[in-house]
Amino acid sequence: MKNRIIRAVAGTFILISLLLAIYVNQNWLWFTAFVGANLLQSSITKWCLMEDILTKLGVKD
Repeated sequence: MKNRIIRAVAGTFILISLLLAIYVNQNWLWFTAFVGANLLQSSITKWCLMEDILTKLGVKD
């Protein structure tokens, strides 16, 4: 369950930031890069802040 939520949040953030970059300001692409860097960091270290947040909110695996 957590993995689905994490993927949904990351995908939503990326799509929203791309739309903001197109229609508002290109600097929103930095947010897209930040999300991508966090996904890469999570795959290397096997630690994800969003997973910790979801655990504290009571979301089960």
